Amino acid sequence: MLDLLAGFVGELRAAGLPVSLTENIDAMDAVRHVPLEDREALRTAMASTMVKRPEHRPAFDAVFDSYFSPAPSLVDDEGADLGALLEEALRSGDEEAVRRLARLAVARLAGMEEGRGVRGSAYVFKTLRLLDVDGALARLLAGARWLERDDLAMAGERLRGEVEAEVRRRLVAERGPEAVARSIRRPLPEDVDFLHASREELAALHRALRPLARRMAARLARRRRHGRRGRLDFRRTLRRSLSTGGVPADPRFRRPHPHKPEIVVLADVSGSVATFARFTLQLVHALAGEFSAVRTFVFIDGIDEVTHLFAGADDLGVALARVHEEADVVAAEGHSDYGRALATFQQRWGREITGRTSVVILGDARNNYHASSADVLAELRQRARRVWWLNPEPRSYWDTGDSIVSEYGRHCSGVFECRNLRQLEAFVAQIG
Repeated sequence: MLDLLAGFVGELRAAGLPVSLTENIDAMDAVRHVPLEDREALRTAMASTMVKRPEHRPAFDAVFDSYFSPAPSLVDDEGADLGALLEEALRSGDEEAVRRLARLAVARLAGMEEGRGVRGSAYVFKTLRLLDVDGALARLLAGARWLERDDLAMAGERLRGEVEAEVRRRLVAERGPEAVARSIRRPLPEDVDFLHASREELAALHRALRPLARRMAARLARRRRHGRRGRLDFRRTLRRSLSTGGVPADPRFRRPHPHKPEIVVLADVSGSVATFARFTLQLVHALAGEFSAVRTFVFIDGIDEVTHLFAGADDLGVALARVHEEADVVAAEGHSDYGRALATFQQRWGREITGRTSVVILGDARNNYHASSADVLAELRQRARRVWWLNPEPRSYWDTGDSIVSEYGRHCSGVFECRNLRQLEAFVAQIG
């Protein structure tokens, strides 16, 4: 059991979950207090000691199911009619009927062979397709009353889950939990690359964004409240120390008055980096209460202010959709032209940048071989408190092809690789 737990913890860490030695010890202690044959009690006990964030739970469950799957049943009723069992299981929703059907269907339809690579999703897809679950559901839904439809849909989802579980059990029995866990390993939401996320991963990113914003808002507010004590107040220190002749001195400090920063965001919304810009703008505007002002500009080869589209918006997704529909960001050919966009911004809004303004530029700095107008950025840097550049490309891609990120970086307070929510979180913590 200890070896199994050690492998389990190692795989959790490989998947990105921050499981410390203390939490490992707590989990081993928790296991002593639950019956090992009760998988759900075991799952709950271990999750309560190892999972810190709700968005990490799916990754934990996937690894748990690989390491603690029960052995598959070797009994197969050869004479069973899978079509009849399918309709019966969907109509009744009975858990045991669904489980039996999944076991028979995988044994008969999945085509699992010893020695072949671990490809669990392919076995699941093949089983469900040959069983024709979608077709059976469509037939039953067509004749079902309104109240029955939700029950049928839930039974269909339960069947898919049981097929996945049965495939996983058989793979674990044949090839071991380590191989199966590696094959299903997926990055945590905060580690998903913005530019290469699948639709499912993008949905997970959106779900993770709101709790991330709440944590960051609390952290930024706490850091301002508990900032440095302030500069030494020499006069108050002298007055306080007169009664003791100055020995020992009792230093007094001026109470600091921390100011919320003003943020101006310039975001490239061309196709190549639009997803990155979307998540960054959502996070910044979710944190708007922690800044004295947030102004947003979007550009391709033209630039437009869209701050008003976010004002009072309850749904940032709707606001971002309006940005793409209403923003005037094409001035010429409709390909990224950072130099033109920067020059236009400086001409129209440059005087509004002050020593309290932090400018954040979002983009890959791929300028399509146009003039860079880096001197405009240098002038902005002189006027602003800070100028930060966030680049969603891997650092190894910078300054290749038409990327001129280093030319702009010379005039920035910092240039950061920002490919995922974890890196974005680390950056926003700095500008607060």
